[in-house]
Amino acid sequence: MPNNSYSVFESSLDKTNLILKDIEQAYGWPKERRNQSYAALRTVLHLLRDRLPVQESVHFAAQLPVLVRGIYFEGWEPSVVPIKLNREEFLYEVRAGFPFDVEGGPATVVNTVLNALRRHVTEGEWDDVRSSMPNDFATIMP
Repeated sequence: MPNNSYSVFESSLDKTNLILKDIEQAYGWPKERRNQSYAALRTVLHLLRDRLPVQESVHFAAQLPVLVRGIYFEGWEPSVVPIKLNREEFLYEVRAGFPFDVEGGPATVVNTVLNALRRHVTEGEWDDVRSSMPNDFATIMP
């Protein structure tokens, strides 16, 4: 029996590391700050997930690497979403979940993480995610 599960895991790990590396490169962080890039990814993923309608959240997650999908769904309670957050409330929650000081503040963290994720989903799915967000998110959504 071929060891397909190993190659799927390795591929997912490689794609996850690419996302984290994209975040690190945007900030000029060395790989030693991987926990910080992970914290940014996790925080933004969870807030995005909770802001999206359930069906859209599931469609978006289906295109993420398996490992990132696990992070995305960690602790998810679909019965209480979507949580209606405007741009300022969303950014406040990012700041609460990502306690590191970075240039540009929470809006830049969101934009950086979403830019990294955008490379891993289809343009149509990304358009669906953007259209599910309030209009005042336009300035932080790539």
